[in-house]
Amino acid sequence: MTTDSIPVIDFSPFINGDTAARAAVAQQMRQASSAWGFFYLSGCGMPADQLAEAFAASKAFFALPDDDKQAIAWQNAESNRGYVGVRRERLDDSKPGDLKEAFNLAPEQPGGPRNLWPAALPTFQPEMEHFMAACIATADRVLEAFALALEQPDDFFVTAHNRHHHTLRLLHYPPLPEGYTPQDGENRAGAHTDYGSITLLFQDDAGGLEVRTRAGEWLAATPIPGTVVVNTGDLMHRWTNHVFCSTPHRVNVPPQAQHRDRFSIAFFCHPNKDAEIACIDTCASADNPARYAPISAGDHLLQRLNATY
Repeated sequence: MTTDSIPVIDFSPFINGDTAARAAVAQQMRQASSAWGFFYLSGCGMPADQLAEAFAASKAFFALPDDDKQAIAWQNAESNRGYVGVRRERLDDSKPGDLKEAFNLAPEQPGGPRNLWPAALPTFQPEMEHFMAACIATADRVLEAFALALEQPDDFFVTAHNRHHHTLRLLHYPPLPEGYTPQDGENRAGAHTDYGSITLLFQDDAGGLEVRTRAGEWLAATPIPGTVVVNTGDLMHRWTNHVFCSTPHRVNVPPQAQHRDRFSIAFFCHPNKDAEIACIDTCASADNPARYAPISAGDHLLQRLNATY
């Protein structure tokens, strides 16, 4: 744990260790989530071959002709599935549209929205479903550690997420054309906070992710092989009464990478839509009383999505 760079935490003692080892890792995660809202997690148990398969499938999808991608375009916040073209999303509403394209999918629920699959890639669906299952398993372990860190029952957060109302998002940041100068404030992804409880972010080696420090400075979250970036989102910020922080971050266009592709995969972990997000008892005190009225996780997500597109 350091104070001048985003912490790197070895998660393997939480998965394989005894009670004391698990408690020590949970405490590191609490410190990182309080001070930074971001940390790198190594030893999380995510198979490297599954991650490589998911990145290969993502690259194949974004290489499809635009007509194929637009045929399964994102339609509305209620389903929040499908293809999002370059500049369609504006994460910072004071800036131009983001220089990225994306594809959203989610674990399917009986009677719920269905994922949109590209007809030209017959193996894409099983590859993505396989990867989502691995992300759910990793996210549940992280949530279990958070519960321990906040002196809650081990299944406190996992139970509140057990309907898997998550979103998996494939992201592609195309190269900028030769001689192109970004417009005023234009970025690959504008400054924003994430909407849900936690995010698992898998990066390639292109770089560009930046995290805003408490002092207001932007710090590069340089890719570290073998790690996943974990950050706490707005609902965790609210749930924990600001004990865990939801930190602004963005994807910049570093000069050395503006003429190459950047790929990343984000797994947005979101509570069950009917889960009530109310201040956790161990996160309130006389000096830090509850700051927010309870809200359902689903209402919060719809408010944020409708403001973004």
